[in-house]
Amino acid sequence: MAGKNNPWGGGGSGDEPGEGGPSGDGGGPRNPWLPGGGGGEGKRRSASIEDIFKNRGPEGPRRAGGGGGGPTFRLPERPGGKSWVPLIVAGAALVWVAASSVHFIQPGEQAVVTWFGGKYSATLNSGTAFSAPWPINMVEKENVTQVRLEEVPGTNTEKLILTGDQNLVDLSYLIRWNISDLTLYKYQLNDPRNALLEIGEAAMRAAVARQNLDAVLTGAGRAEIEQDVRTAMQARLDAYRSGISVQGIEINKVDPPAQVEEAFKDVSSAQQDADAAINRSRAVAQQTLARAQGDASEFNDIYEEYRMAPEVTRRRLYYETMEQILSKTDKTIVEGGNVTPYLPLPELKRRAQQPALPQGE
Repeated sequence: MAGKNNPWGGGGSGDEPGEGGPSGDGGGPRNPWLPGGGGGEGKRRSASIEDIFKNRGPEGPRRAGGGGGGPTFRLPERPGGKSWVPLIVAGAALVWVAASSVHFIQPGEQAVVTWFGGKYSATLNSGTAFSAPWPINMVEKENVTQVRLEEVPGTNTEKLILTGDQNLVDLSYLIRWNISDLTLYKYQLNDPRNALLEIGEAAMRAAVARQNLDAVLTGAGRAEIEQDVRTAMQARLDAYRSGISVQGIEINKVDPPAQVEEAFKDVSSAQQDADAAINRSRAVAQQTLARAQGDASEFNDIYEEYRMAPEVTRRRLYYETMEQILSKTDKTIVEGGNVTPYLPLPELKRRAQQPALPQGE
């Protein structure tokens, strides 16, 4: 190959293949993959893989001195050549402001507005309300008219309470409450629900301690206990400025402790038997007293008649007494002259009633 011209550059006297010599300006054709193609004069060099791909963009090989590489993506332009980007940003900002500044609060609800989720700002009532956009103002809604239930002590849990006569009962109850002041409810107490349960338990124990076992078990004192507990709870919650209103207390169950349930049933059965015997005795005493009062009244009536006609009354009493006595005897006395014959009428009557014997016997 010595003495021959290189098809990609100058003759064989160059220092590198594809170049025309030390000066790089040989007379051979230029590299077709480099900018400018094969025409024109200038320094010639071999093409690298970076040069090949750098010059092959989506619109074909770039012109020499062109911009940077990569796809050239551009948004559609508005009439007049302006960009849509400012309008898109402004629309997104308006949507964000509208969505976080306008609040629709339902009937029975209230909302608390805070600065950056911390400091209290205002309380919003039901209806349409406005605030600064999020996160400048944060709005938290709460239903203040809903009556909430708290069951104490919970399902399948025993709570023993001491009565006034030193007996234990297993008692469960319901607390009905709602929010009366949302601002106080949110910020006055650290845990309003737990405070409600603690106050309710203290009030219930105090109220049961004022009643004896029979009043608690039979229901005679339950209404009084429920009213006392509600009054005591509301007074304490108002003193704490809790923002809670107690709507009512309802006792669900009052049973003896499980450990002494059988003995308690025996005592209850004996008590019921004693009450039944006492009721029967009182009924007999009332009947005896009524009969005695009736006899005394009858005697007084007879005495009044005796005072008006002593002889007639005495004879009538004699006849009535003899009639009562003789009606129970089986003898008949007939008066006739100086002889009083005896007729065995009962014996004759008895024989007459016996069946006749067959003849020949």
